[in-house]
Amino acid sequence: MAEKEKIDFVHQNLIHVETIRKEQRQQKLHTEFSINSYRKLHVLPDKPMSRKAPEVIAENLDFISVFHKARQEPTKKYALPLTESQEIGWVSTQLIPSNRYDKRFNFYRVCTDVTKHKESILRGSN
Repeated sequence: MAEKEKIDFVHQNLIHVETIRKEQRQQKLHTEFSINSYRKLHVLPDKPMSRKAPEVIAENLDFISVFHKARQEPTKKYALPLTESQEIGWVSTQLIPSNRYDKRFNFYRVCTDVTKHKESILRGSN
C-alpha cells in the first residue's frame, strides 16, 4: 500500500497564493454602465401612492371598439362557423339541463360493507 504523503502546509499555501494572483490578473472591474440601444426598455407605471398627476391621453373610440370586437369569442363575432374546426363545439350550451339529484350523472361517494371493513382495518393498523 502506498503511504499517505505528509501535508506540506507551506507548499499548499504557495499554490493557493498563486491561484489567487492568476484570478486577480484576469479579473476586470467594470465601473461604467450604459443602456443597450438595441433593446427596448419596459416602461413601468408610477407607484400607486405617488402624488404625481398621471398624463391625460385622449381616447380613441374606434380603436377601443375594434379591440373589443377582436377579443370576443367566435360565436359572438360571427353568425355561422367559418372553418370546420369551429363547427365542433359551435353550440356550447348543455343538451340536458343539470340536476344534482339525477343519479344518472352524479355519482356520490357511498359506503358499502366491504369499504367499511377495509376502512376499519386501515384505521386499526395506524
